[in-house]
Amino acid sequence: MAKKKKLFVLDTNVVLHDSACIYQFKEHDVIIPVTLLEELDAFKKGNESINFHAREFARNVDAMSGDHIFNGGVKIGAGLGKISVRLEQNFHKDLQSIFNPANPDHQILNCAYCLWKENPSRDVILVSKDVNLRMKSKAVGIPAQDYKNDQVQNITELYTGHRTVENVEEEVIQQLHSNPYEIHPEDLPTNHFVPNEYMILRNGKQSALATFDAERKAVVKVDKNVSYGISPKNAEQIFALNALMNPDIQLVTISGKAGTGKTLLALAAALEKRKYYRQIFMARPIVPLSNKDIGYLPGDIHSKLDPYMTPLFDNLGVIKNQYPESDQNFTRITQMMQEEKLVIEPLSYIRGRSLVKIFFIVDEAQNLTPHEVKTIITRAGEGTKIVLTGDIYQIDHPYLDSQSNGLSYLIAKMQGQKIYAHINLEKGERSKLAELASNLL
Repeated sequence: MAKKKKLFVLDTNVVLHDSACIYQFKEHDVIIPVTLLEELDAFKKGNESINFHAREFARNVDAMSGDHIFNGGVKIGAGLGKISVRLEQNFHKDLQSIFNPANPDHQILNCAYCLWKENPSRDVILVSKDVNLRMKSKAVGIPAQDYKNDQVQNITELYTGHRTVENVEEEVIQQLHSNPYEIHPEDLPTNHFVPNEYMILRNGKQSALATFDAERKAVVKVDKNVSYGISPKNAEQIFALNALMNPDIQLVTISGKAGTGKTLLALAAALEKRKYYRQIFMARPIVPLSNKDIGYLPGDIHSKLDPYMTPLFDNLGVIKNQYPESDQNFTRITQMMQEEKLVIEPLSYIRGRSLVKIFFIVDEAQNLTPHEVKTIITRAGEGTKIVLTGDIYQIDHPYLDSQSNGLSYLIAKMQGQKIYAHINLEKGERSKLAELASNLL
């Protein structure tokens, strides 16, 4: 029996999230409300990710277009369904008393509702990253779903980058502590590890910190190191600093709640290893405060952006304050900033730069889409190290969540690669008060 084809109606935010979204619905048909195309006009100019997606999607649809795209649809590709543009139509009488017809979201909802009425034998599904529109759709009887192509399926099983191995033989731990400071994975109760996975090995009161070196096919001891005056305070931070300072690991992700030391460790490692890099870049995405655009803030562009960059300068201040003002480590930081060897700017300002021999730290990476993360990493040139930090459960982006944000997506996709390491920091190190608030509030 032939599988019944569904009708997927797309919201504008799906296209702005992924311009290639129409290729992800298999054999099913895709409907583009003309309201979506009208809304894209406002996003075509600019250098942000959403501007790229708006332009790319318009080009893709134009390449397919012809009379049939407005009448019956055209084939998207081999094994795929058809794409159709649905022109604006009168607001359905069932919706007139409930929703404002002037709202573009309601026009898209009206498109889906009319299709549902016209095609009683087919499943019509509205696809939107706007939870409110999905709820409105369900309220009038139309199934709605989030765009899930780049979502992590089970966030509770997301790779943490480290584990504890119990019941390790005492001789094995002692061997790890003595030269040559490595053991064979077969000597452990659990011996299946991915490259650069960290572990705490235990036997009663004895313990050791280690990581799996895939090149040497050995479990190697991890030592506690101080980086530019910053000393790690727990095993997870020791692991993170080890990955950050390892030149063979070109991509590092560090996740964890506020106060776990993600950004501080990344910046300290960058300063410690500064002589191996041409510049240190620190950046974060601009997510408008209280859903207001930065244009509402007073002052010039630097004044508008300062509130977003303050946390990065705060971390830099913590590091500087490890030393007296007369110390060369203190003055070197100021000198590096004056010479633009250390640059702290919004991510949009750095995206277009050449990333050769750069130690590039991207803070708050959970507010990036998977496509934005891919764009950043694919710009990495020779000798560049990229570090992304963030809390996958603390997201300010209106259309992202713990499963669909770029940081979660990157962790899930990169696990097991030899030039990649990840550490999830669980223990807060700011203060007992901060830890209590993070856990209870």
